[in-house]
Amino acid sequence: MATLQDNETLTRVSAGTPMGDLMRQYWIPAAKSSELTKDSDPVRLMLLGEKLVAFRDTNGKVGIMDHRCPHRCASLFFGRNEEGGIRCVYHGWKFDADGNCTDMANVPPHQDFKQKVHAKAYKTAERNGLVWVYMGDQANVPELPPFEANLLPESEVNIWFVMRECSYLQGLEGDMDTSHLGFLHYGLLKGTDFEQSAAQRYTASNKTPEYVTKTTDWGYMYAAVRGDGSDEVHMRVSQFLMPFWTMPPVNSITKNFIARAWVPMDDTHHMFVHIVQKDVDPLARKLLDGRSAGFKPGFDFKPNTTDWYGRFNLKQDMSNDFMIDREKQRTESFTGIDGITLQDFAVTESMGGIAPRELEHLAASDAAIAQTRRILINAANGFKEGKRHPSMDQAALVGKVRSGFFQAPKDGDWQKLYEEQLELAPFPTATQQAAE
Repeated sequence: MATLQDNETLTRVSAGTPMGDLMRQYWIPAAKSSELTKDSDPVRLMLLGEKLVAFRDTNGKVGIMDHRCPHRCASLFFGRNEEGGIRCVYHGWKFDADGNCTDMANVPPHQDFKQKVHAKAYKTAERNGLVWVYMGDQANVPELPPFEANLLPESEVNIWFVMRECSYLQGLEGDMDTSHLGFLHYGLLKGTDFEQSAAQRYTASNKTPEYVTKTTDWGYMYAAVRGDGSDEVHMRVSQFLMPFWTMPPVNSITKNFIARAWVPMDDTHHMFVHIVQKDVDPLARKLLDGRSAGFKPGFDFKPNTTDWYGRFNLKQDMSNDFMIDREKQRTESFTGIDGITLQDFAVTESMGGIAPRELEHLAASDAAIAQTRRILINAANGFKEGKRHPSMDQAALVGKVRSGFFQAPKDGDWQKLYEEQLELAPFPTATQQAAE
C-alpha cells in the first residue's frame, strides 16, 4: 500500500506540486502532427492541469500557449488563426507561435506597448508525426527524448492517442504489471491452446512468474521469468522511463520498437499515447483453432469534440461498462470485454479517478509497481529539494533500452543475456535518425 501522502505526491500534477514540477522538466507528447494544419482551427489541450490552445501558423510553426489572452483573459480558442499568428476576437490583439504580441489592434500606435506583452507560450518541437511541448524553464530546454519508436520514420509507425478517465499512474502501473496477463487477458486459456512456438503459451501456462529487477539511470526495468521444465526460460523485459513512459514487452526484443506515454491532463484524466512500429503483429495472438486470443488492432473512437476532454474518446467506456458481454464472459472470454487494451482500461478506470492506494495489499508480484512508485516519489521530492532530475540522452537510450521477450538459459545472468540480445538486434537506423 501507499500512504495518503505518497498517493498525493504521486498523483497531483498541477504547477507547484512536487510531481507536477518534476514532469515539467521533460518533453511531453501533446498532439498528433496531423491534428494541426496551417491556419486551421485552434485545438484545446489540457496538460498537467493547464488549459492550453495549440495551433499551426501560416509558416507551419506550432504554437502551444495558455488559452487566456494576456489582455483581458478571453479564451484564444475563439481566436482567428491567420497570417502568422492567433488573433483574439475580443479586441484584436495578436500573438505569434512564440507568444510575442505582434499587434494591439484597438490601441493607437503612439500608445502601443506590444513589445512588453507576451502570452505564456511553451517551446514546441515535432518529430515523425508527433508534436511535443516543453513546459519547464523555457531558457533551458533539453533535447527530445530519443525513444527508438519515435526515431522511426512516420511512415513506419502507428501513433494512437486515447483519452482516459483516471490518473496517469493507474494506466502506467497497469503496463508495468506483467502478472495480470495470465488472468485479465488469458484467464480461460492454457499453454496448450497455443502453438508450441508461440511466446504467449508461457504466459498462459505459468501465471506466477519470478521477477528480477534493476533500477536504472532513466527509471526501472525488470524481467518476468517463466519456465516450462526445460533448460530454458522465457524472459519478458519491461521498462519504465521517467516520468511517465513504459515499453511493454509485446514482441520479441529483436523488433519491439514501442513506447507508451501516460500523459497527465490533470489529476484524474490522462492521454494514453501509443507509438509502435507498423506491420508487427503483437504476440501474433492466435490460438490453434484459429480464434483470436484477444488482441484487437486500433480503437473505436467517438467523434472528437472541442472541449478540454473531447479528443480521442473511445466508444467503449465506463458509461457503458466497456460494452461487457456477460454471456461471452461465462462461455468464452475471462472478462467479456472485447480487446486486450480495453480490458486494461476497464480495470484501471474502475479504481476511480485516483485509486485509493492506502487500501491496497501489495504482493511479491507487485514488485515493479512498488519500485516505480518509489522512484517517482524520490525524484519528485528530490527535485523539490534542488536535486537534479533523472535525464535521458541519446547515448543512454538508443540501442540500449528496449523491452521484449526472449528465450534464455535457465541459470544465465539475465542482465548480460538482455545486453546480448540488444547486440544481436541493433536499432536499424539509429545513427541516421539521430542525425536528422
